[in-house]
Amino acid sequence: MTSPPLLTLPAHDRPRERLLREGSHALSDAELVAILLGTGGRGRNAVALAQDVLARCGGVAGLARWGVPELARLDAVGPAKASRLVAALALAGRVGSPEEHPRLTESGTIAAVAHARLAGARVERLLVLVAESGLRLRHLEEVAQGGASGCGLPVREVLAAVLRHDGVAFALAHNHPGGDPAPSDADRAATAQVADAAGHVGLRFLDHVVVTDAAWRSVTASR
Repeated sequence: MTSPPLLTLPAHDRPRERLLREGSHALSDAELVAILLGTGGRGRNAVALAQDVLARCGGVAGLARWGVPELARLDAVGPAKASRLVAALALAGRVGSPEEHPRLTESGTIAAVAHARLAGARVERLLVLVAESGLRLRHLEEVAQGGASGCGLPVREVLAAVLRHDGVAFALAHNHPGGDPAPSDADRAATAQVADAAGHVGLRFLDHVVVTDAAWRSVTASR
């Protein structure tokens, strides 16, 4: 079923014009997503495409759990539109955090920070949490992404991220999409490797935690 291009609609019906005139609260989820998409495709305008994307993902909450590769595979989305969606939702997720720069003095705090970013992720993702001298979180960065069965731990990229953001200490966190937080032998071996490398360049390695939607476990404590 085709839908008319947005430019052929009266100005008062177009999402971007309504956003300027009435504010974001007046727009539906699909209209807000349509503004990020910019264009539709294959006989669908941006709003129709947004409705399809939301239906495929399970609404806005589901959309926030999809990564760029998954979204880019959807019909008429592609990498550019997928990147805009993921970037916008990532920024939205960082607003209103009760403490944007917690002190990473406990494994539970590291796990809480990681859980806020990784909850609901359908593939394994590795985060590096960069800390300043007082162990307060300075920067959070995703350094690797894999499949449901796991992802590697790129030691060089981890250390480069810490040094690039002037960190003096850091922690690692990754998720297990299957729901079991127990560290694997590979997790423990990789953790030992990165801890050793950190010592050689004068960085303090704090911990490596595994998180799921309902639990977490310290890899360091299980070694």
